[in-house]
Amino acid sequence: MTRRKIEVVPHDPEWARLFEREARELAEVFGPELVAVRHIGSTAIPGIHAKPIIDMLLEVRDIQRVDAFNEGMIARGYRPQGEFGIPGRRFFIKGDDAHRTHHLHAFGTGSPRIARHLTFRDYLIAHPAEARAYSRLKQRLARQFPHDIEAYMDGKDGLIKEIERKAAAWAAAPP
Repeated sequence: MTRRKIEVVPHDPEWARLFEREARELAEVFGPELVAVRHIGSTAIPGIHAKPIIDMLLEVRDIQRVDAFNEGMIARGYRPQGEFGIPGRRFFIKGDDAHRTHHLHAFGTGSPRIARHLTFRDYLIAHPAEARAYSRLKQRLARQFPHDIEAYMDGKDGLIKEIERKAAAWAAAPP
């Protein structure tokens, strides 16, 4: 197995176009089961460094039906991963272990994880100083742990939880 190098690179405006193209492909695969496809993760936040992997959130009517679309996803280069450690999710990877291009997180309508991902993204877009702090942390961790994804993820965990707490309060605040 090839060890994947953790690369955190400057924001690339092309990421938005790559997401849009992929969203159209996913709409063809999932048809009426699809509720929405959203760009999430660091590649969706302008101006910050990110691993060059497009994270997408797929909202579907019924998460239990997603497995029926695995063949269509495989035909488009995705590898189904099942729940991949998160109950109520279906996770897909596009690309090989050494060079992933897309991650797809599928959830059924009403899953609280949908709002969590979108609130995190929207909060960082609305708070550029916090987004830059997150960006700096990711750059440092990528340099410190270039081949240790677990250590990289663990290093982000505290700040992610802090941002999630702030984002939830921000989202719940009256306009």
